[in-house]
Amino acid sequence: MTPPRPFARLAALVVLAAVPTALAAPTATDPCAKVAGKTFVPPADALACLKAFPLNETIRDNVLTVVDRVFNFYTFEDYYLNSPPPFQESTVNIRAQIARQRTAKYKTDYDFNHDLYLWTSQLNDGHTRWFPSCTTAYQNLLPAPVVTLEVNGVQSVFVAPDSADFLALLGDDYTGYFDSIGFDFRRLAGARVLKIAGQDPYAYADMIAHTQSGNYLDHGVRVNSAFSSYRISGTDFSQRFGDIAGPAFPDLESLTMELLLVNATKPETVTIPYLASYAGGVDFTNKDDFWANLCAANNGTNGVDFKASGAGAHASPSRNGKLAMAKIVTDGKASQSVGLPTEFQPTVPQVNGSTGVIKSYMLEDKKTAVMFVGSFEPDDFDSFQTDTVAAFADFKAAGATRLIVDLSNNGGGFVCLGHFLHEFLSGTKSLGGFQNPGYQSTMRASPLAQKILASDIALGLNGSFSFYTPDNWAFLNNTGMPLDFDFMTPSTTRTINGKQFVESQRFADVCPVVVDIPEEPFFPPENIAIVGNANCASTCAMFSTLMNERHNTKIAIFGGKPGLQMQFKGMAGNQVLEWFDIDSEVKTANLKDDPLAPPDLLINANFRHNWRIAYSFLDESTPIEYKSELPHFRFPYTPETYNNPQALWDFA
Repeated sequence: MTPPRPFARLAALVVLAAVPTALAAPTATDPCAKVAGKTFVPPADALACLKAFPLNETIRDNVLTVVDRVFNFYTFEDYYLNSPPPFQESTVNIRAQIARQRTAKYKTDYDFNHDLYLWTSQLNDGHTRWFPSCTTAYQNLLPAPVVTLEVNGVQSVFVAPDSADFLALLGDDYTGYFDSIGFDFRRLAGARVLKIAGQDPYAYADMIAHTQSGNYLDHGVRVNSAFSSYRISGTDFSQRFGDIAGPAFPDLESLTMELLLVNATKPETVTIPYLASYAGGVDFTNKDDFWANLCAANNGTNGVDFKASGAGAHASPSRNGKLAMAKIVTDGKASQSVGLPTEFQPTVPQVNGSTGVIKSYMLEDKKTAVMFVGSFEPDDFDSFQTDTVAAFADFKAAGATRLIVDLSNNGGGFVCLGHFLHEFLSGTKSLGGFQNPGYQSTMRASPLAQKILASDIALGLNGSFSFYTPDNWAFLNNTGMPLDFDFMTPSTTRTINGKQFVESQRFADVCPVVVDIPEEPFFPPENIAIVGNANCASTCAMFSTLMNERHNTKIAIFGGKPGLQMQFKGMAGNQVLEWFDIDSEVKTANLKDDPLAPPDLLINANFRHNWRIAYSFLDESTPIEYKSELPHFRFPYTPETYNNPQALWDFA
């Protein structure tokens, strides 16, 4: 979501003058003033502020019209009418949900947006979700993050053994609150969890995976997301709370667990209080400020006409050189990701090329190289490639003979960087007759999409203005499309769940490469292994699927519910467009007045969607999203490996 700019209040006044206000009438007690300026507050206080604004019918109609018309671009809508096995749980009638929300009774703006957030999340496609800045300003954090571990040959759920050190990284404002109310969360560290809210802990994780987690098409992957785990956030090691301990909304005051504490002989039932964390990113002093600064549309909410002078200055981060992005929003809130305690970070020295999203090492056996690829979204596109080259030069000099690639909690990033890493690891000779290192791709050829492409061609636009223009793409023989080529005419039609799905002709990505790709791989394919927790989505999922489908790379997944099948990847979107992006496409093509075009949003929010399909090499009629591919190996986490990357790599 684009954070409000300094002139958000001015923009908000313009919006509020145009539509009936959503602000509550002044009262003696202002619930937002009570929590203003505080990083952590009791959930009830946070929720009172969020619910201070009654439902506004004009805003409801505006939001649902935007959502309805953006879904016309969504590539997987028809699949959701009856999702194929083993993904049947991800079955949603999208249009029926929109129709339901148009007439549903809501008391507050929060209730409406919370409903929309939840059912779009339960598409289990992290690329296609509703993120309203106002409603998602607070999230709950439980001082007892849970993990699934094998101890003495038995897998069970535990309060994370490192939780006391982990929670201390949130600072005194967080830990001091529990001290002030006399709740000793530190004694819970390492306790075995016998029940959560009266349920078997794995059953509770199942429930969270079904109702709250979202992001990943496969249920088993979402269950693993419920637990705490290590990752790279930005360029630093961190640890997730997990979806049980870090739910998206402050709508629970506590969670009851039956625990067997370390060194105890009898179970104990403990009611553990949540504390809500403010992650709105902008200051407020009262409810009027809260609405103006977080809720009302601002200058960065809606798209722009990129033909207009200076419009590019307002481009969203995804418009980095017109390079395709495929990533999920893994948590929604920065506070769900906290630093990994230093005692659990790798002790072997990093090799060159480890200052960004990739951390590379030589293990103590002097044979095994490790690349921990935290994401495919570096601050600098070229640096990802040069960092890879630098790391491999060090691997070669050190005499490495095998490689582990860790993809734990990799939410994706630049599509071309996934293609690059696959090509770099494989060598150009391995690509054979298929000249492009990625996948065949298509986009939905809805009536408005066809109009956008035709208008872009008629206007003589190129890729610096639009994602739709043909120069962004290549034919399957890897030659670039000319600017006047309409790749949606003729389109292709096929039947999905009784609906006629119309899509473009197939094409490939155009990917800039700034380093030399070796003809022969540094490591033979049989000496490369991928490890992770299957929370690997978008570009990460495409990369791992490429390695699996084209080279049968060994893939080992850690964690999850015992006995429950789990894919090695999450949802594999081929490209995501944010609301700003698709709205800019419409405006730049001079089609904002078209009856099919979505209106500008009246509130500050982002409705992102999965814009392209990638097709499996193993079955070119099946999107890789719906291709069931299981890992070669499944291992449980142990007390030594769940939050210690180096220990996990040594085991692997």
